[in-house]
Amino acid sequence: MGGNGGTRDAVIVVGAGMAGLACAVRLYGAGMAVRVLEAADGVGGRVRTDVVDGFRLDRGYQVFNTGYPEARRVLDIGALDVRPFASGLIVQGSTARARVMLPWRHPRHALSGLLAGLGTLRDNAVLAAITARDLVWPGSRLRGGRERRTGEELRAWGMSPKMIDCLMRPFLAGVVLERDLETSSRVFHLLWRSFARGTIGVPALGMGQIPRQLADRLPPGTVTLGARVSEVAADGVRLTDGTAMEGRAVVVAADPVSAGGLLGGIGVPVMRAVTTFYHAAPRSPLGEPIQIIDATGAITDTLVLTEAAPGYSADGRALVSTSVLGLDTDERPVRRRLGEIYGSTSGWEHLATYPVPAALPAMPPPCPLRRPVRLGAGLYVCGDHRDTGSLQGALVSGRRAAEAVLADLLPRSAGRRPAADRVTR
Repeated sequence: MGGNGGTRDAVIVVGAGMAGLACAVRLYGAGMAVRVLEAADGVGGRVRTDVVDGFRLDRGYQVFNTGYPEARRVLDIGALDVRPFASGLIVQGSTARARVMLPWRHPRHALSGLLAGLGTLRDNAVLAAITARDLVWPGSRLRGGRERRTGEELRAWGMSPKMIDCLMRPFLAGVVLERDLETSSRVFHLLWRSFARGTIGVPALGMGQIPRQLADRLPPGTVTLGARVSEVAADGVRLTDGTAMEGRAVVVAADPVSAGGLLGGIGVPVMRAVTTFYHAAPRSPLGEPIQIIDATGAITDTLVLTEAAPGYSADGRALVSTSVLGLDTDERPVRRRLGEIYGSTSGWEHLATYPVPAALPAMPPPCPLRRPVRLGAGLYVCGDHRDTGSLQGALVSGRRAAEAVLADLLPRSAGRRPAADRVTR
């Protein structure tokens, strides 16, 4: 592809989301020149934080899981100052609510779900058995286990319909963004293990601090914002303004839909949508940093973010995050449901609504947990659609793509050939 744009000796990474940044950092750390082209006005892709009237609003409800192995490997988690949520959740029904906590972290709540009528003693034993098994088994064994829909998997373990409908369905709806429990059981077990192992929370200054930390490890000028790519080839790219840039290799790290448009033939997944509403309340309506999941399905979940991370608010008011599946941006039914959950919302201010049409790739079976990142000599792809639909998957795929590039471009004498398709979870 003609032209150079100062990139002829560099690897061009298209997209500065989590996968693209992870790829660029790995390449730079191996001594490669890198140029990152990002169409938007900031880094992070789907992981960004806006400041609105002094409030830090993540673009859609997002959380950080310290149990993700790749995150521990590539991020300085201490510098993120992760503010943890409670290790459990509240299940909100039509009128009543039940508290379900991780018993090894909150022993006094060990039987709370049982006493609240969410499930039977057998259900609690089944949940404990799933958790213990997933914690003990290595990731490779979980990835190679029998695959079926999550709903079928839970029933096969002996979980009752009531426990599935009252706890697992609403909880997983907020994780994989679907209520039908169609997600691959392999994905479910990997996610369940990460929740059991890690702490869930948010960086003190917003989820956008995660990609910012990676971007800050690159030399100044590496990332170019507002650079939308219209064509890619193994030897370079062309921007929508007609600028052509040559490179030693090209890694497409755009979102799945955009990547499919640039590459073709990579199998663009169905994308799950979610809409998040942010409200400011004069004072906290709950008094603890715990997620509330809605068993009725009117909303997916709600959380007072400032109970965990006071820095999300500049004036001391409480910030409430609420999500619903799909792209319905009507705030009125959401506020009505919040009134039923928290009490009066008459003094609340609606700050913003974030519809996210392509929040996560769908992961029904059969769901390959490792898709190729090398499309041919000089052309590569990464993103959570190449691994699991999660921050972990995005980071892993970025590393895999970088290692594939290094395997092709670095002489064998430079060191051991990187295992480009090795996955660590």
